[in-house]
Order: sequence, then structure tokens, then C-alpha cells
Amino acid sequence: MRIVAVLNQKGGVGKTTTAVNLGAALALRGRRVLLIDADPQGNLTDHLGLEPGGTEASLYDVLLEDASIEAATVATETERLFVVPSEPDLAAAESELANELGREGRLSRALGHLDAESYDWILIDCPPSLGLLSINAMAAASELLITLQSEYFALKGLAALDDVIAMVQKHLNPELRLLGILPTLVNPVTILSKEVIEEVKNHYGEVVFGTRIRQNVSLAEAPSRGTHIFAYKPGSPGASDYLRLADEIEGRRDTRNRSHATRVAVAERTVPRAETPETPAPAATTTPPASEPPMPPPETGRTPALEPETPPSPEPEPTPTAAEPPVDRIVEAQLEPVNEPVDEPELPEASATPDAAPAVEEPAPLERPDVVELDVDEARAWFRDAMARRGN
Repeated sequence: MRIVAVLNQKGGVGKTTTAVNLGAALALRGRRVLLIDADPQGNLTDHLGLEPGGTEASLYDVLLEDASIEAATVATETERLFVVPSEPDLAAAESELANELGREGRLSRALGHLDAESYDWILIDCPPSLGLLSINAMAAASELLITLQSEYFALKGLAALDDVIAMVQKHLNPELRLLGILPTLVNPVTILSKEVIEEVKNHYGEVVFGTRIRQNVSLAEAPSRGTHIFAYKPGSPGASDYLRLADEIEGRRDTRNRSHATRVAVAERTVPRAETPETPAPAATTTPPASEPPMPPPETGRTPALEPETPPSPEPEPTPTAAEPPVDRIVEAQLEPVNEPVDEPELPEASATPDAAPAVEEPAPLERPDVVELDVDEARAWFRDAMARRGN
């Protein structure tokens, strides 16, 4: 029996949709599946056509130890698919259990009374928060499935989720492992979706599922019919995506369903594997010494490189105009729209200055040497004054 918590503290990322439709896909493959609605909103309960709070017992009663899991379990219209419903009172469970010892393990103890052969899969739909209900789900689960919307805000929440998982592993559930990260609401056409998925893959590697849950209107319409996607539109892209996800998860069964000691050993082996790409990096750094011997020949070539540099030094002296264009281009580029209409009418204004007489014949060439002699601050002041004069 594998217990998976479908988790993300961000809302609207496809947790409930994934829990319902993945559970249905596994049930269609012949697995016995139990869905647990740990969200006080009761969306999973409503998704399967049940009224939140309309059953004899719910997860709220289980956490308060007023009912067993068996008593709160309800069969759905799909064969081999069962659900423990939620109700609005579940929101008060956190405050009611605030002073209770071992409140983080209430769900874990309740599931411990189940026979190991009762179900093949137990999927827990967590609320969009990291409160007591989500902690109970992580303490009871053996694996985590994180749904990740392909947006950049989801990446920030994923980093915070890592810290909480590490805390639960350290204090409550050392056997908790990450089953995978599932990209949801993916638009394969947009570049943003591809960039977000690539960023997550660069950090988490093969933990990211190869399956992508694409945006599909049928997945959004199925809850209004009170059923899953396979009963509503089995030929839709959403149905094919969740069937593919079920196949991928089942394919990971041999490597994931092991004893705790074996899984720890496998996890420890993956650490050096992650470090192996770092080893070739220093190997690449060892190559520069090989490139050092060719360095002396370039040193001998530096002398001829200096020789061609010396002749250009006298060249700019006879051709100051070659150095002028960069200065003139900056000034002319800003004055061009003004120079054209103002060239002729502003001749009297130029006459007011002492250099107006030579500037009448060709103002630009005579003013250019003056600009070259100015420093940067004086050139800017000259430019502002020139613009002010032309504006007047």
C-alpha cells in the first residue's frame, strides 16, 4: 500500500484535479484506490458528486478520533475507487487539536489500523496551506506528489515547500520521499511554460515527471458533472494525460516501493551522482595548464602587435577629424532635427557671438574644433546652451 500526499501550498495548481483523475486512472488499471479529502473546502468530495458534510462521518471525525477510516469511507460510482469525504467543520480541527499531544500524527495512526491489502494506493488531497492538516498528510504519507503550475510564482513557493518537507522528514516522518513534481496547466505553445519546466528540471532532475498536464477545458467541466474525466470525456486530452501519468507512476513502482533502508541507500547513492557533473568541471579546469604552453608564443607576437599600434599614434594627429566624428555624431544626432529648419534663420543669432563671422559660411566645421577642446562637462553645458539659444 502506497500513501501519496498531493501537496502544494499554492491554490489553483491542480491538486484536487490530479488526486481525483489520477485515482480514477489507477482504479481503471485494476488498483484499489482510496482518496482522502483533507481540504475543508471539500472540492474533492464535490468533484465526485458527494455533498461535503452530507455523509455520516468525514475526515473531521477521524482526526478527532470519533470515527475510524473504515466508518468514514464512501464508495464512488467508479469500481475500486473510494473516498473519505471532507466537511466545512474540518477547518476547526486545527484549533480544536491545538492543545492535543501528537496532533501531527492523528491521520497516520488512523491509517495504521488499515489492512495493508485493503488498498493499493491512498491519495491525500491537501489544502492550499502548510498548516496542521498538511502536516498530518505528510506525516502519514510515504511519498509526496507536488503539482506545479508552469508560472514563475510557483517556483518561489516550491523553494519554501522544500524547507517544510525537510522539517517533516527530520522530526515526524523520516521515510517521506518525493515521488515527483507534476507540471500542470501547461500551455505547450507558450515560452513561459517551457522555461519554468526547464528551470525545475535543472534543479530536481529526473524527479520531474515526463508527463505534462495540459490546459484542457474538459478537466474544468468534469467537476460540474460530479465525476472524473474518464466518465465525462474519456477521449479528451486531459484523460490521456492522466492515463499517461498513471503509467509513469506505476513504472516507478519497482524503484520506489522498497524498504526504508534500501531507499535511504538509494538516496545516498544519488548524492554523488549529482556531484559527478561537478567532477568533470574541475577536469575542464585542468585543461588550461595544457593551454599555458601555447601562451609564450603569443608573448613573442606581442612585439609585432605593439609595432602596428605605434604608427596609428601619429596618424590621429594629422587627422583630428577622424577623432571628431564620435564627438560630433553625439552632438549632431541630437541637433539634427533642429539644425535643418534653423540653419538659415538663425544666422543673425550666430552673429551675436564673437565667432559668428566665420560661422556664417560654415558653422559646423568652425565650431567642431571648439567642441573637441572641451571636456565632457563643458561639452554638455555647451550643448544645453546651444539648445536653449535655438529654443529662444
